[in-house]
Amino acid sequence: MIPPLCRVLRGMNSRCMAAAFVGSLLALASACERTKAGPRTAPASAGRLMTPQDLQEIPSQAPDRRLAYGEDSSQYGELRLPTGPGPHPVVVLIHGGCFKAAYATPRDLAPMGDALKSEGIATWSLEYRRLGQSGGGWPGTYLDVGRAVDYLRVLAGKHHLDLGRVVLLGHSAGGHLAMWAAARAREPTSSPLHVRDPLSVRGVIDLAGPLDLTANISGYERLCRDTVITSLLGGPPTTMPERYAEASPIRLLPLGLPQVLVIGEHEEFVPRPLVEAYEQAATRAGDHVRLIVIPRAGHFELASPRTSAWPVIETVIKSLLDGRLPPR
Repeated sequence: MIPPLCRVLRGMNSRCMAAAFVGSLLALASACERTKAGPRTAPASAGRLMTPQDLQEIPSQAPDRRLAYGEDSSQYGELRLPTGPGPHPVVVLIHGGCFKAAYATPRDLAPMGDALKSEGIATWSLEYRRLGQSGGGWPGTYLDVGRAVDYLRVLAGKHHLDLGRVVLLGHSAGGHLAMWAAARAREPTSSPLHVRDPLSVRGVIDLAGPLDLTANISGYERLCRDTVITSLLGGPPTTMPERYAEASPIRLLPLGLPQVLVIGEHEEFVPRPLVEAYEQAATRAGDHVRLIVIPRAGHFELASPRTSAWPVIETVIKSLLDGRLPPR
């Protein structure tokens, strides 16, 4: 079909060709910008879903402390402390970003940290090595998260933290890492992820993070715009079965602590049937698990303290800090 501009400018072929060429370049540039922007989101059937950019634009306060738990520039955490003498309960926040260094930082969960601080709850928000960084992937990403969680033992005395009331919370890829960190006492001694005495926690909250890395690999990688799971573990399950078993929370059951799984009604990254399958497997293994579906929410609403998801998640956090599942 001849473009309308060309019909109007009949006889000016060179100009039409130039216009078409420029249009193609603009379309290509737009596609590149979308790729750089991070994970893809689909529109909700009843209104627009939050995007990664929406989440990152929520204002936040600077942390009270930024402290290194290791030698690499990505091995640090942001500590937010409530007023008062303490000891303060602690939520460990683990941001997502498809396991890629290019997609997210602790800034994504900073507004959540601010909200919890105002409620008298300290937060330790983790940065860790990821794909695209030296040492990221297997096993470095997992070792960093575990090391950062255990570093609370170092921080507790000086900053008046209550190590008897610690909850792990992660969003997206960070949800997966939070669940793994809660399960790591189950790692076999032969695993490079094994540690002798991981810090005990009261509970764990997974905000739309993968629970079985062998499931939905193609779907997750399509939304992340990269081969993030197979790159994280160094290959597909057929060639790296031990790594998938040691990284997947569903393969490490029972965890032996309360677990809350939260997804949005419009979740794509972790389809609801996979979350329900984990809930059923964990219950059969003897764990106490609760699945919560947030109406009219997508993937990124769960990480924002400004959406309808937040009152639910805040209730979950307070319940787990007390060592119990929230009411249904």
